[in-house]
Amino acid sequence: MYIHYLKKIPSNLMLSLLSFFSILVLSSVAGAQEAAEVPAVSSEVAYVFNTFLFLVSGFLVMFMAAGFCMLEAGQVRSKNTAVICLKNIGLFSIAGIMYYLVGYNLMYDGVDGGYFGSFSLFSRSSDVDLDTGYASGSDWYFQMVFVATAASIVSGALAERILIWPFFLFVAILTGIIYPIAGSWQWGGGWLSEAGFSDFAGSTLVHSVGGWAALAGAILLGSRTGKYNSDGSANVIAGSSLPLTTLGVFILWLGWFGFNGGSQLALGSGADATAIADIFINTNLAAAGGVVAVMIVSKLTNSHTNVAASLNGAIAGLVAITAEPLTPSMGHAIVIGGIGGVICMYGMKLLDMLKIDDVVGAIPAHLFAGIWGTLIVPWTNKDTSFGVQFLGVISYAAFTLIVSFAVWFAIKTVIGIRASKEDEEYGLDMSELGTISHPDFTSTVKK
Repeated sequence: MYIHYLKKIPSNLMLSLLSFFSILVLSSVAGAQEAAEVPAVSSEVAYVFNTFLFLVSGFLVMFMAAGFCMLEAGQVRSKNTAVICLKNIGLFSIAGIMYYLVGYNLMYDGVDGGYFGSFSLFSRSSDVDLDTGYASGSDWYFQMVFVATAASIVSGALAERILIWPFFLFVAILTGIIYPIAGSWQWGGGWLSEAGFSDFAGSTLVHSVGGWAALAGAILLGSRTGKYNSDGSANVIAGSSLPLTTLGVFILWLGWFGFNGGSQLALGSGADATAIADIFINTNLAAAGGVVAVMIVSKLTNSHTNVAASLNGAIAGLVAITAEPLTPSMGHAIVIGGIGGVICMYGMKLLDMLKIDDVVGAIPAHLFAGIWGTLIVPWTNKDTSFGVQFLGVISYAAFTLIVSFAVWFAIKTVIGIRASKEDEEYGLDMSELGTISHPDFTSTVKK
């Protein structure tokens, strides 16, 4: 029957059709052969793309410093916002200097399966060393903005009652000594790396380390005056600007694409580019899962949807996926982020039960969600094990909490860390800086 119809087609049209399909077939075969023969990019091109990835991702992570600043400024009362601004730009500056003076080499130089590198200055090489695959300065810059992130976590938790210069002293020790030693165990090729521990972009190395340091400080510093009642109940101390806090969360969300995407550490192949795209998607969905999960749970368990917890749910979802943003499916990412958000919400309640005052919820969002994200890695990454992940979590907890507690205790004993009750009530902007950030709304006269 089909032959009958074919006979009715004019011969010239048939020849044209056959020629057209022949060209298509030959073109596709030639194209496939040409694609198969295209070599991988040269080592110099890979060097350029890898360096570009480090630098662009690095300035996205640097922009997270603005996010932390806005989030904290919105969460504290207006009488303390100028101090928040100085703390955040100060800690970022101190982190950069300390990471140059000792931090980078302590984290990466000659670790070789051990516990730390060398106490020496970072020396930038301006030579184009194609064997490394990237410019040495780009790697330093990318790693430096990570250490500043860990310090930012501490800032928010201890807001409204800690003195500026004792805080800066702790930041110098954290960014120059504590964080680099902790980072050397995994990213520097230390003992945990040899054991098979996995933390892709720093759920534990960055966020839990910052969270443990903040927890030690919060315990020794004590709560804000008026936060807790004699019966153990907690009072809500409203911040100055919910829109500012929301802006901070959006900035952090944006910066996290550099945080996780840049941790692929390569953009020299199609596979790397695809991996970064997958990481971006999973990062975004984890944050979304954290927000939606908290909105639903808070509405079901309370009469109102908790906006502060929902905003922290985004942060917690981002932290949770950071340990492994590549291997999860899109559905996995939503679940991981959603559970991280709920953990953060109930973690905030737990801290209040324990009378540990965390102004911005940094400890639940970064520490608790970071632990969850690290432990769940083997769910999607079959090259890891729950046992080794647990070992890493416990090891970082013990080291960071003990050392941070000792450092905070020494600073408290020698110079003190807490503002006076009068200065706390009046506001640290005037007592610490002699200025205020909202002159139209803040009294400048002590009562």
